[in-house]
Amino acid sequence: MSVDTTRGGVSRVIGGESGHRSFFGGTHSRGRVIAFVAAFLAAVILTPLFGIWGLLIALLVGGGGFLLTQRTHRGSILDRRTRRTRWAQRLKDGTDRFEPYTAAQWDERTREYQEARDSAAKRAAWKQLSALRATPDGADGMGWLHSAPNEPGIAWHAPVGEPNYLSVTFTVTGQMSGVESSSVMRRAAEGWGMFLASRAAPTSLVGDVQMLTRVLPADSTPHEAWVADAQDPTAPLEAKKSYEQVLRIAGGDAMVQRHFVTVSWPITAAFIDAAKKYGPGRDGWRGLMQQEIASTVRGLIDARVGQVETLSARRLGAVMLHQQNPSRPIDQVAGVNPAALGLPSHDEFSAHVVDGIDPSTGKPVEWWHRTAAIRAENLAVGARGQLWLLDLLIGADIHFVRSLAFHVHLVPNGEARESARRDLLRDRAAAIEDAEKGRLANDVTGANMSAAARRDADLAHGSPHHGGTWVGYVTISETSRSELMKASRSLEETCSTGLGIERLEWLDSYQSAASGTTWPIGRGLGSPTPSLGTRLARALAGTSEKESL
Repeated sequence: MSVDTTRGGVSRVIGGESGHRSFFGGTHSRGRVIAFVAAFLAAVILTPLFGIWGLLIALLVGGGGFLLTQRTHRGSILDRRTRRTRWAQRLKDGTDRFEPYTAAQWDERTREYQEARDSAAKRAAWKQLSALRATPDGADGMGWLHSAPNEPGIAWHAPVGEPNYLSVTFTVTGQMSGVESSSVMRRAAEGWGMFLASRAAPTSLVGDVQMLTRVLPADSTPHEAWVADAQDPTAPLEAKKSYEQVLRIAGGDAMVQRHFVTVSWPITAAFIDAAKKYGPGRDGWRGLMQQEIASTVRGLIDARVGQVETLSARRLGAVMLHQQNPSRPIDQVAGVNPAALGLPSHDEFSAHVVDGIDPSTGKPVEWWHRTAAIRAENLAVGARGQLWLLDLLIGADIHFVRSLAFHVHLVPNGEARESARRDLLRDRAAAIEDAEKGRLANDVTGANMSAAARRDADLAHGSPHHGGTWVGYVTISETSRSELMKASRSLEETCSTGLGIERLEWLDSYQSAASGTTWPIGRGLGSPTPSLGTRLARALAGTSEKESL
């Protein structure tokens, strides 16, 4: 991304470009590529056999695939059909509900399933059994490498169908507080960029970095406790009531922010090889992670993100439980079991509904959550400064609890430069083809070519910059279905008018799993498939020699 520091702060041009180019040029979806390949094979096989009818069938396959995968502001027909099919399957299997696993409940429901006589009873018993799971959908396959109290918690993730990785979460106070000069803002941006660049080097073991901001109502309890200890016993009753009124007015609509940074280490051959030098088995993993955590803390301090503190397993669990049940204080560690981080819940098509208890009253509460993705192709192309998300964080029109997370997958300079040049070459070829055939220039091709050219310039030989892919997620929380509907509309309006986000991609039909993308556990961004050249280069690099330190 190009950097422009001529206007005080730092601005970067983002948006428009959705990913690397496909074989057919442009950024076609996987479904469209499959449809085009199927049409080509149909033409090759059926035309010699059936003549014009075979060619007609191939054209229908290609045209149908094009229409089914055509993007609109509500997604493509194929996307909508996929969501409906997924939701119907979840209802059938009973995975739309979650209940924390207990051995007693499992044995009881297993017995009920075995004793069921007819098919309807068996289906009902199976759905009850399927609801019992060890972890909620948003943290599928999550365990712990190290969960000792008052020590950095190292989460071990083994999600189904995805590579395993370790993650550690750090809480930070933020780069800026109040009004800061443009030079402070510039140094802060440069510091954060250097932090990411240092973790993207080929020798680094870090894979992803997640930045999370939790926006929640202000807690007046510390102020009330301070007043109880510091007030003059002889103070007039009117003065005490006046201060209580100040707290009530000031905290009525006040929202505060809590910032977290989650760093992920994929468990690759390089990681395992490096861990062997710190000890056998899992002890070596823990020894390596202790050094990686210390290095990350130093890097975050150098990046000017404020005070840095590593979360223990119980503190991370408290954050996750708070995000499921915002009535629970975010720092309430009492009663947290790192091995049981899910609350009973069920899904609706567009909501993740959690049942919890309000600790202050002891009464049951119900929270409705909805998550949307923010992708590059849905952003208007333009230069954006460091504060471009300010309306989403402190907007006057949105008063609901929310979490905003951005995930960055780090790509070494060489691999990113190869991808940028390959994309630029294909975009230029498409532009030349349009010109030779007398067609008007394609706006999408022009925007993609401009973005690829900026990436190629940033990643020129000798540049300290590295590459990356990113995605953003926002989760909103309300206490009822109607309030969640209103909050969804308010969020869409804020994003479209103030942020240039042309479309929020609501992750409906699997909202419980989508909630995990804004939990501080590094979920939500898959690693892109490396090219053949990249895989060959990694194979040639191998691992370290046994005799080396």
